Amino acid sequence: MKLLFDQNLSQRLVTRLAVEYPQSVQVRDIGLQTADDQATWEYAVQQQLTIVSKDSDFEQRSLLYGHPPKVIWIRMGNCATTAMEQLLRARISNLRAFELDATASVLVLS
Repeated sequence: MKLLFDQNLSQRLVTRLAVEYPQSVQVRDIGLQTADDQATWEYAVQQQLTIVSKDSDFEQRSLLYGHPPKVIWIRMGNCATTAMEQLLRARISNLRAFELDATASVLVLS
């Protein structure tokens, strides 16, 4: 599973989770740090990435348009990057099942 971390998530997650989620990127890595949601959405579709965000905008967009791309909506509030890393590592089986589910568009993690 290749993830696209939104601007509200640390760039450090890419390297910290490289074993579990290889080929993942953060919007700053690809020059989309100031892009609107539509541009980020289109990039994720083109590159077959799953968007990970703490922002409800992508969750709402997914409910309107379906997938691709799939969206992982993190509902943790303000937290350390380490807590986010631990969540994504601990829930890897949920993410894998989500990736394989042809009908699922959004996965909510908290």
